[in-house]
Amino acid sequence: MASTSQGLVGSISEYNDLIFAIAVIMIVVMFIIPLPTILLDILLTLNISLALTILLVAMYLSDPLELSVFPSLLLIATLFRLGLNVSTTRLILSQGSAGQVIEAFGSFVLGGNYIVGVVIFIILVVIQFMVITKGSERVSEVTARFTLDAMPGKQMSIDADLSSGLITEAEARAKREKIRQEADFYGAMDGASKFVKGDAIAGIVITLINILGGLTIGVIQQGMPITDALQTYTLLTVGDGLVSQIPALLISTATGIVVTRAASEGNLGSDFTKQLFAQPKALWLVAGVLSILGILTPLPTIPFVGLALLFAGLSYLLYENQQTAQLEEEFKEEDQEAEEYREEESIADLLQVDPMELEVGYNLIPLVVPEQGGDLLDRVSMIRRQCALELGIVIPPIRIRDNMQLEPDYYQVNLRGIQIASHEIKVDKYMAMDSGMATEEIQGIETTEPAFDLPALWIDEEQKERAEMSGYTVVDPPSVMATHLTELVKDHAYELLGRQEVKELIDNVKEDYPAVVDELIPDLLSIGQVQKVLQNLLKERVSVRDLVSILEVLADQAHNTQDTDILTEYVRQDALSRQISKKYKDEQGNLHVLTLDSQVEETISNSIEQTEQGSYIALDPNLAQQIYNSLAQMVEQMVNQGYDPIVLTSPILRFHFKELTEQVVPNLTVLSFNELESDVNVQNLGAVTI
Repeated sequence: MASTSQGLVGSISEYNDLIFAIAVIMIVVMFIIPLPTILLDILLTLNISLALTILLVAMYLSDPLELSVFPSLLLIATLFRLGLNVSTTRLILSQGSAGQVIEAFGSFVLGGNYIVGVVIFIILVVIQFMVITKGSERVSEVTARFTLDAMPGKQMSIDADLSSGLITEAEARAKREKIRQEADFYGAMDGASKFVKGDAIAGIVITLINILGGLTIGVIQQGMPITDALQTYTLLTVGDGLVSQIPALLISTATGIVVTRAASEGNLGSDFTKQLFAQPKALWLVAGVLSILGILTPLPTIPFVGLALLFAGLSYLLYENQQTAQLEEEFKEEDQEAEEYREEESIADLLQVDPMELEVGYNLIPLVVPEQGGDLLDRVSMIRRQCALELGIVIPPIRIRDNMQLEPDYYQVNLRGIQIASHEIKVDKYMAMDSGMATEEIQGIETTEPAFDLPALWIDEEQKERAEMSGYTVVDPPSVMATHLTELVKDHAYELLGRQEVKELIDNVKEDYPAVVDELIPDLLSIGQVQKVLQNLLKERVSVRDLVSILEVLADQAHNTQDTDILTEYVRQDALSRQISKKYKDEQGNLHVLTLDSQVEETISNSIEQTEQGSYIALDPNLAQQIYNSLAQMVEQMVNQGYDPIVLTSPILRFHFKELTEQVVPNLTVLSFNELESDVNVQNLGAVTI
């Protein structure tokens, strides 16, 4: 059955042009050849069906161009209806009968009263001719005029979009074709609306002719009394008029719908409900007015109050629907924004490298999340403030994230995406370190303190008080992580100081000291050269907070040299000597140091090679190893005496000796005589020899 239906539809589609041509010819034939009443009933019913179909199709249009054949359809429908009028007129005047459809309209619809029929017919004609047809004709005329006037501007807009690359050639071609179709369509609708107007006039004229012709034939030819002739022929004529005018009214309404759909976005039903019921407050007001009229006036209470309740309920439902739709739209927008953000973030994460980040295992998440009592975020903020005070730079934000690939109890610190440290943390325990004065030994899990690589123990909370009383230093897990992170930040501060950060520091100084900045940058030194000097200082944990003094020394010495290593030494001696002396001397003003044997100084001095890119040490490996061994021995003795390892050298050797020993003793402090203030009492604990 399904295959038979598909075959029939396929056959009709294949020969639709031939079928349509035959149908038009048959309409023309109707004007000439009399039709039997049974065929006329079928055609009248078909006329009503076609008119109803056209109306419903027009209501479901979202774009008038979806029914671009409508002007031609109007012509065919009008011609078909006029052919039916001629056929029914022929039967009414010749036989006094026009089939069951017309007789049913005359008897049932009009109740057998031709006066009522005439009144209804006149009303339908006035509605169609004066209201719908005239309005549709005017809208068609204005729309066609404005569409044609707007064509040049639309064409120019398309050309501009095409030239700027906003649309492709194919899109431009499609838009031009749509503009042409719109112009043709509305121009054709302007003319086709005249068909509807002429059809209304023709309906009036044909009805008058039928009444007059029927009276003449009934009274003169058939000898009927004038009242009987009027009753018979008027009922048939008015019934024929209603059968014709009802489809004409439907098609006129469809015409008005099509030509007024220019600003619509969907079909008529959806636009109607969406726009008319878009304001629940208006329905509330209508309900209130109807209630007042139904209760406080003599108007009937039941219909007014009933409709008031209906409008109030409808308003409430619409308000709830709007609130729900608004929430759904907000959620949808939030989800869309979140999705776009996640997509952009995921792509950006592939390109962006954080200056420093802290990754934690699963078990360490409670130390970070404030909702679970974690305060690590606040500690990181304090670390950044502390570094700003001690080092004089703003540390970039440290990103903290969980990493499921880490062991649950481990954390990892990355510098520009590369791991620089990791350690294990026991969340439910405390770290106890022997300060050297412990009075008893306690039991725990052996570990090392990550910041200073000291031996330590993980102990339970019940052992904390006992460990403290025994002379152990006890710290909680967040403090262990924070201390480790602080030392890592200080050790790598020079790597976190980029050109952008230096520029921000200099811009901040320039607000209050513009003269020194204007003299130095960019005429004497570039941002990159200043950055190199600051990095040299930070690398040895020398604060650059007094940036004004540093820039002034650079401005004085940049005339003599562009070597950033030499400029760094000038800054240490001229701008930061007081700061350096205060940092390393004790409360009594004593500075305990190691010095270099004269032979060591001479050996290193003779090994300095000067190049265009700067100077470096070309020391014999055997001699370098001897220096390392002697230095390691002296540093060990110094540490055993409770002093920090400091080596004091001549100014010309300070930088080179620090560079020479950096890989062997990275935490060694190397000072020059010129960096010490006069009030510092130097205590020599030994000399490094070969």
